[in-house]
Amino acid sequence: MEGGRVVNMAVELNGQMPLQVFARPITDHRIVLRSIDLGIKKEIRTFEELLAYDRPGDGFSIPMAALVLAGFGNLFSGREYPDLASALKEFGCGIEMSLLAAIPKGSGLGTSSNLAATVLGTLSEFCGLNWDKHAISYRTLILEQLLTTGGGWQDQYGGVFEGIKLLETEPGIRQTPGIKWLPEQIFSRKETREMVLLYYTGVTRVARDILGEIVKAMFLNSARHLEIFSEMKQHAGETFEVLLGNDYEGLAEKVAISWELNQRLDEGTNPPVIMNMIGRVDDYLLGYKLLGAGGGGYLLMFAKSPDAALKVRNQLEAHPPNSRARFVDFTISRTGFQVSRS
Repeated sequence: MEGGRVVNMAVELNGQMPLQVFARPITDHRIVLRSIDLGIKKEIRTFEELLAYDRPGDGFSIPMAALVLAGFGNLFSGREYPDLASALKEFGCGIEMSLLAAIPKGSGLGTSSNLAATVLGTLSEFCGLNWDKHAISYRTLILEQLLTTGGGWQDQYGGVFEGIKLLETEPGIRQTPGIKWLPEQIFSRKETREMVLLYYTGVTRVARDILGEIVKAMFLNSARHLEIFSEMKQHAGETFEVLLGNDYEGLAEKVAISWELNQRLDEGTNPPVIMNMIGRVDDYLLGYKLLGAGGGGYLLMFAKSPDAALKVRNQLEAHPPNSRARFVDFTISRTGFQVSRS
């Protein structure tokens, strides 16, 4: 197994952390889960209910699996409890956990992986587990395997660790990325910041479906896919060098090449609705790509000039592809995952 290489960054959207988790103790020996954005609630009183995290469509699969990984359940606790109430009684209290996801599933921003990492990090703090950011990110990979959603390591490392960085792993089963941080002037300097646009297309596609086909091709030793993977790894190194030089036009070119590589890997990354939308603003752009697995979600665009960026805004605001589409302000997160107590 070859190691991986990717350039990614942690961001805040519209001035706030897009994923937040709140945990507090309760007197009853039970677990209460709430989703603020979905407006739903679930109470868990038995191991059987807690271990049902692998049911498709359950809005609380991630926190349930995270609680099991944290030891609330005999699978990872290291000891046998007769029931959930006994485990919580020894812990000292019940748990109420509330989740807020200000970005939609299928957005291309690694929402599921980073929500899982945020839940695990919150539980680590709440339960005194003392997991560092590497441990949280690695356990996120385990959690996604429990959920049978697949998943890799790059999304959670991108969000948990602050800033813009190159992540690299060595060959082997356990992937523990080394991190090289990069300057963020292109995204913070006024001259270039206003030319970088982030647009939510309102179109979603589940990354698991794409990942399954790509992993299948890899294990079948598809020469075409393996060649593209090799090109992607080399391309990440070239993007690293461009960012080191604060080269705006060079970065836009690398983003455009990344988009081409994604489309070669999976034709479904650029559906007709996206092609039609991009076609209206292509003349004003140096480079662009759908983030994540593609097919929908967020579109990152690099305009040719401030005036061109304004024209892109005017065009897409006047003729959005759907009622959900909108521009989103973003800034580089200088903290990544963080915990506060009140």
